[in-house]
Amino acid sequence: MITKETGTDPFHEHRRLLFATAYRMLGSVTDAEDIVQDAWLTWHKADRSEVRHPKAYLVRTVTNLSLNRLTSARATREEYVGPWLPEPLLTAPDAAQEQELAESVSTAMLVVLETLTPVERAVFVLREVFGYSHAEIADVLDRPEPTVRQISHRARRHVQDRRTLYDSDAAQREQVTARFMKACAGGDLNAVLELLAPDVTAWSDGGGKVSAAIRPLYGPDHVGRWLVGIVKKPAMTDVRMTPAVINGELGLLALAGDIPIASVTYDLEGGLLRNIRFQINPDKLAGLRR
Repeated sequence: MITKETGTDPFHEHRRLLFATAYRMLGSVTDAEDIVQDAWLTWHKADRSEVRHPKAYLVRTVTNLSLNRLTSARATREEYVGPWLPEPLLTAPDAAQEQELAESVSTAMLVVLETLTPVERAVFVLREVFGYSHAEIADVLDRPEPTVRQISHRARRHVQDRRTLYDSDAAQREQVTARFMKACAGGDLNAVLELLAPDVTAWSDGGGKVSAAIRPLYGPDHVGRWLVGIVKKPAMTDVRMTPAVINGELGLLALAGDIPIASVTYDLEGGLLRNIRFQINPDKLAGLRR
C-alpha cells in the first residue's frame, strides 16, 4: 500500500513512531528494533486492502507485539544479575527542548514504567505520551473502553505516586555535568562529594557480563569513593568521558576509542546529583551507537 497523500509506504512513514512506542514499552533498544522488524513482516504479509487505517493498524501491531515481549521479559528479569536498568538511547540535541517528550523517555521515567503491569504500561504510553483516546486504546488492546479508562486512571496514579520532578534547568545541568566529569576524571574525591546529594543513590547495571556493584550504593561517601575507585582502575586509563544527550537529558558517555562502553545518567535536585545510573552491560549499549 502506497498512500496517495505521501507516495510512501505507511510503515516507513510511521517507523519513528513505532520505534518510539516499542522503546517506551520495553525500555530496550534491541527489543524495540526487533519489534519494529516483526511489525514490518506482519505488515507485508497482511491483506492491506482490508486495512482502512494503516497507522492505527501498525500501532496496534507494535503494541501487542511489545506486550507479548514484555510479559516474557518479566520472568527473565527476575533472574537478572544485579540492578536492571533500561537500555540508554542517544537522542537529538534538541530533544530536551521538547520537555514533555523528553520526560517520557528519560531514564527516571522508564524505571518508573517498569513498576507497571504490561497492560498498564501500554495504556499509559499510548494515552499519556502519544495522546491516544481511551476509545482508540480500547480498539488497540481489544478491551472495553470503560476497562481501559480504569486501567489508565490506575496507571497514571501509580506513576504520579512514584515519580519525582527534579531540576530541569538546561544551563544548570550543563554546568553540573562539566564539574562532575572534571571531578571524576581527576579522581578528586572532595570535588565529587561536593556534587552529591545527601541521599544520593547509585545503580550500576553490568548484567553479570562485566564487573559492577550488584546492589545499589547509598550515601555520598559510599558512592563517591566507589566512583573514584572506578576511575583510578588501570582499565580506565584510555577511557574518555564526554557529555551526550541520553534519553532526552544531558549525561555522560564513556568511550574506549570511538566505542561506547558506558552511559551515565542522573537526576538533579538542588543542583546536586540525587540518582546516578551507570549502564555498563555491553549487551545493552546498542542505543549509544545510533
